[in-house]
Amino acid sequence: MSLAVLKSRALCGIEAPEVGVEVHLANGLPAFHIVGLAETEVKEARERVRAAIINAGFDMPAHRITVSLAPADLPKESGRFDLPIALGILAASGQIPAPALKRYEFAGELSLTGELRPIRGALAMTFAMQRCHNPRSFVLPRANADEAALVNGAAIYPAGTLLEVCNHFRAADETARLSRHSPALLAAPDNLPDFAEVKGQQSAKRALEIAAAGSHSILLIGPPGAGKTMLATRFPGLLPPMTDEEALEAAAVQSLTGTFSAANWKRRPFRSPHHTSSGVALVGGGSVPRPGEISLAHCGVLFLDELPEFDRRVLEVLREPLESGRVTISRAARQAEFPARFQLVAAMNPCPCGYLGQPAGQCRCTPDTVLRYQGRISGPLYDRIDMQIEVGPVPTDTLLADEHAEPSSAVAARVQAAHQRQLERQHKSNRLLSAREVDRHCKPDRAGQGALQNAMLQFHWSARAYHRVLRVARTIADLRGSPAIKERDVLEAVQYRRALRQP
Repeated sequence: MSLAVLKSRALCGIEAPEVGVEVHLANGLPAFHIVGLAETEVKEARERVRAAIINAGFDMPAHRITVSLAPADLPKESGRFDLPIALGILAASGQIPAPALKRYEFAGELSLTGELRPIRGALAMTFAMQRCHNPRSFVLPRANADEAALVNGAAIYPAGTLLEVCNHFRAADETARLSRHSPALLAAPDNLPDFAEVKGQQSAKRALEIAAAGSHSILLIGPPGAGKTMLATRFPGLLPPMTDEEALEAAAVQSLTGTFSAANWKRRPFRSPHHTSSGVALVGGGSVPRPGEISLAHCGVLFLDELPEFDRRVLEVLREPLESGRVTISRAARQAEFPARFQLVAAMNPCPCGYLGQPAGQCRCTPDTVLRYQGRISGPLYDRIDMQIEVGPVPTDTLLADEHAEPSSAVAARVQAAHQRQLERQHKSNRLLSAREVDRHCKPDRAGQGALQNAMLQFHWSARAYHRVLRVARTIADLRGSPAIKERDVLEAVQYRRALRQP
């Protein structure tokens, strides 16, 4: 047989479309051609595959070899096609049986010795394969087996070398065949930083509890050393446990960059990029689009410390993902879409020196300097942050007091109860409510409507701010276990949307 057809997967954003690997051997001078919009690393497979086949003990056919990666208009990148190309050559030359290959999909990069190296996107590829009408079995490197097996029902056959894969198809002895990988029993990690370590800051803790219960974004404003970063790093410990679907989505995105670790299974991502990060690093991009920090924080927390120190153009790219929960990266040759349903937690000083509003004599910033500093955050972005609170310095007697604060587990229990009420009522968190759903589920009583109307007139809020205050008030009522939004809930929500302190 001079023709062999195998199946593999490409990566296009979070999607993994099927790729047909067609290998044809023809008479003529020995040659090796790869066609089908292949990137450089795919074309370099010629040398890796040639050496791997020879070092595995097989013969490299002295024919004109043509490898077609179909569909031809889908870009192909990385070394994941090495394994199917090598198997296709061996099947087309009759060195391994070809019929059995139809029941499998293959992915793996080959070393010159024939060993299989790990690949990016194994989980995303397995997830896409399992959604097919008749899913096949998946042969891939042993290092990727644990993450691929997280997909429920997937038949994963890990291998360490090209020879092991070939023996699976040509050996008569069952013991020489590859064994189906059993998914490991993974438990959610519980070694997160605890809220009990934070002394004082009761108002900030209350605001973070509300933010966790309703998935609201929050901005912490305060002087240096007040505990903003300490509070933010303990915030993930308050969030509801991840569902299996959320865990798979988050792990699939991390798999695209090769950063997924089974030890972090069901741990909500916490991403904290430095303020020198570029827009591409934050939202993703590149000639071959890769996910950025906001996608790696999917179903988790994106913490932006020293918010005004970020380039303003970089911060502006957050506006659309904060609303839609997705980011689309367009390039001349391709377009990729990544999920970006993250919870934004940001921190900043009120002025360049950080001491605006503190005891007289500490702040030396002029009013113009303060306004320029605060103006680095645009009005549209500031309007999209649900809660903005001040975090004051901790009094000395509070720091010296030998008292135990409430642990994260106690706060998380209240958050989980409020989150469950939201799921039972509307099947989503309060932050994700549409304008029509806000009118249905977040209507306050008469006194609450009056309080909100007065706040709208006093602070000149936009319609977006109006809806966001109502969502926060709905979360506050959920924490109380109340089906109705009272005036007290609205007033508390209003105070969490205060303006920056002006000089």
